[in-house]
Amino acid sequence: MTREIRSWLSDMDGVLVHEGTALPGAADFVGALQTAGRPFLVLTNNSIFTPRDLCARLAATGIDVPEKAIWTSALATAQFLTDQMPGGSAHVIGEAGLTTALHEAGYTLTAAQPDFVVLGETRTYSFEAITQAIRLIQGGARFIATNPDVTGPSAEGDVPATGAVAAMISAATGRKPYFVGKPNPMMIRSALNRIDAHSETTVMVGDRMDTDVVAGIEAGLRTYLVLTGSTRATDVERFPFRPTAVLDSVADLIDLV
Repeated sequence: MTREIRSWLSDMDGVLVHEGTALPGAADFVGALQTAGRPFLVLTNNSIFTPRDLCARLAATGIDVPEKAIWTSALATAQFLTDQMPGGSAHVIGEAGLTTALHEAGYTLTAAQPDFVVLGETRTYSFEAITQAIRLIQGGARFIATNPDVTGPSAEGDVPATGAVAAMISAATGRKPYFVGKPNPMMIRSALNRIDAHSETTVMVGDRMDTDVVAGIEAGLRTYLVLTGSTRATDVERFPFRPTAVLDSVADLIDLV
């Protein structure tokens, strides 16, 4: 028998918003979660912004998500590093979302013999920064990356993202990073811990089969694929796994809250 849905995880881009515009049913869906008192988190692989930044961006589209209900790959990475080596040190290539998360986790940010090189998303990758990361990894620093996405969206088209830069560093060092963000189920499990939820009574809502759905399945969650983002209905058959259901948008989930 299918257990009651008690808590929710939802991707952000392609599920709730697209290029700064709320998607159909998104505001009502989030409102229904809050009215019902359901624990929920909005997940994103984007490590550039802090939860406060993302809260403001969502509010500008008419979607009211509390800051505490946003879980980024930067926060998941900081949690992972804290579990691995509390109070460690890291050299970071990334923006405020990542550096703030690591600071708040008690990490020291330094280029002097760091325990880790942590690569996140940024719009200002430089040859000098990448060279420094390569030399630190060659010197013994462990290599961590917030997510494996090779491209990210922009108004002009795709731009290189964390996975693409990680590949460059890996080619130069022979060392592959540990990716914390989706599709690693580590991100889902850290989110479950954040809201004290159980996998058997939690669902994952996403727009991508290769990140959201597979991560949810591997973490033991029911999964709902919405067709407002990257994945088309005709794409689903290409994958060797299936979501619990395929829906037009989150509007179709409101009655399940």
